Amino acid sequence: MLDNIGLHYTAMAANIDEQAIIESLKNQKESARNIADKLAEAKALKISRKQDYCSAGTLVLGSDQILQLEDGSYLSKPRDKEEAARHISILSGKTHRLISAAVMAEEGRPIWRNIDIAKMTMRPLSPNFIEKYVDDNWHEIQYCVGCYQIEGPGALLFAKIEGSQFTIMGMPLLAVIDYLFERKFIA
Repeated sequence: MLDNIGLHYTAMAANIDEQAIIESLKNQKESARNIADKLAEAKALKISRKQDYCSAGTLVLGSDQILQLEDGSYLSKPRDKEEAARHISILSGKTHRLISAAVMAEEGRPIWRNIDIAKMTMRPLSPNFIEKYVDDNWHEIQYCVGCYQIEGPGALLFAKIEGSQFTIMGMPLLAVIDYLFERKFIA
C-alpha cells in the first residue's frame, strides 16, 4: 500500500511473537480492537527502540489486523492448506469483522494510533469451491488472516463488504496519510 502511494520508507520485520501476545491479551479479556492495537504498537516500538536504526525524528509505523467472528472468537493466519480450507468453511455464509490498527512510534514511544473496522459477509461456499480456491491461491493467501486477498480472487468469496478497502488489506491507510500530512512528512 505504501509503495502504491509513492511513499519512501524502509521496511523492517519486527519479529515479535504475535501468537504469544494474542494469547496473553485474550487471557486478560482484552477486546479484539485492543489486541490489534497492541500488536501494531509492539511492532512499532520494537523497531523504534533500535538505537542503530532510528535517529531522532524517525517515525516507525506498525500495523496489524485481527479477524473476529460474530461469536467473538478469532481466526489467525493458517498454518497449512487444510487449516485455510477450515477457516474459509467457518466464514462461509457468515459475517466477520476485520479490525486493522496502525501505530506510529518515535524515539521509542507511541505517538499516534488509529483503528478501523470493516465488516465482511462471505457468501455461502461449497466444499469443492473452497478446496479449489485454496489450491489455486495458496501462495497468495497463506500469510493472510481470513485466507483471502480482497484485491484479487478473494473478492469472489464475498456477498457484502462494509468499510475501507485499505482496512481490509491490513492498514487504515487514509488515517496514516492524514497523519503524515499533519507532521509534514508529505507536503
